[in-house]
Amino acid sequence: MANSEAIKALAINGGKPAVEGWPYKARHHFGAEEKAACDRVLQAAIDAGDAPAYGGAEEEAFCKEFAELMGGGYADAVSSGTDSVFVALRSVGIEPFTEVICGPVTDAGGMMPIVMMNCIPVVADSEPGSFNISLESIKKRYTKNTSAILVAHIAGEPADMEGIMAFAKEKGLKVVEDCAQAHGATINGKKVGTFGDAAGYSLMYGKHTCVGGQGGIVFTKDEETYWRIRQNSDRGKPFGAEFFGYTPDTQNVLATLNFNLDEMHCAIGRVQIQKMMDIAERRRAVVAKIMAGLEARGVDCLSISKLHEGAVPSYWFLRLLYDESKMTVDKNTFCQAVNKEGLGTNAYYQATPWHYDWYRNRAVFGKSGYPWAAPEYKGDKDKVWGEADLPNCMKALNDTIIIFPNESWDDASIDAAVSAFAKVYDAYKK
Repeated sequence: MANSEAIKALAINGGKPAVEGWPYKARHHFGAEEKAACDRVLQAAIDAGDAPAYGGAEEEAFCKEFAELMGGGYADAVSSGTDSVFVALRSVGIEPFTEVICGPVTDAGGMMPIVMMNCIPVVADSEPGSFNISLESIKKRYTKNTSAILVAHIAGEPADMEGIMAFAKEKGLKVVEDCAQAHGATINGKKVGTFGDAAGYSLMYGKHTCVGGQGGIVFTKDEETYWRIRQNSDRGKPFGAEFFGYTPDTQNVLATLNFNLDEMHCAIGRVQIQKMMDIAERRRAVVAKIMAGLEARGVDCLSISKLHEGAVPSYWFLRLLYDESKMTVDKNTFCQAVNKEGLGTNAYYQATPWHYDWYRNRAVFGKSGYPWAAPEYKGDKDKVWGEADLPNCMKALNDTIIIFPNESWDDASIDAAVSAFAKVYDAYKK
């Protein structure tokens, strides 16, 4: 039963917060090395009497080093994570007005590239207890119009890539991985991003590793796809001319935009990606300590979703599943109380693009209704995927509490988070 005295002692009811001050450590993932990288680029520009550019030695080295980190292949730096997904999709050879199956939980930048290519996003359900796309749902959504699957590894939790790739191979589908939130995550020792035909990584300032404010990188193991990536990221210039048999006077070979990343950001990226695997490992260690602390305090209303065998997450944020059956209050009330105790939580993850106006009202290209309204599209033009089609996703969203530990949290930070949860749990448990 709920403890009336403990409820009175909650900060939300005027009691003293469990956490005083702000003991949660900032990341401190930028240091002298990143500053030196910027200084190097600036000094070279000053010496040359010019400004820092793009497409130079820093980008070449950054892309080579990233590909080596991934175990071999090819990479191209671009200006954002959204651009990385767009360029990857454009480069794997899918046709307009075909269907691309995607997950139900993702940043807008993880779904918008589909319609920007005049393709149709088909929203699949997630796995039970997860934000990641379900293989079972992919199979249900598959039609003769399907050309590709876009798989996002949300919160750093790896999706079922081995199962998805087997199905894609069977049906002849292209697969693009959105690894924006999954730097350093692996499946049976293999990094996410190395399973599909191409992968996009966000390198914006909040990600595990970054290049500064915004940036991204596209990865593939296939040389032909790589040259298409280069062309698609820089206005269709004929990169890889000899590979494709272009004539010497060939100019732009594709209609596309400029998504280049500059030398300064690439120089920062070279330093940051050296830290990727260490950051992922340290985040796992922090999460393990948090969960051990909750178990030690008897907080049995919170758990982590079960991952596939062999999957090792990198935790961009921590998703905790709330079991209301063990408590006398709902999740929102629980989160409000925890927040007042001094730990920031999110009770809902606002990343479901199928809720957005441009999707629900077909408002992508003016009033045309394209790409759905195009006569070339042979699928169900009127189908709008929604909550009734996504029961696993809706349950996962409704059950999830999000907190934001990082790799630099020390024992004091971890203890503070555990104490905030435990105090509220003790007050409201059945």
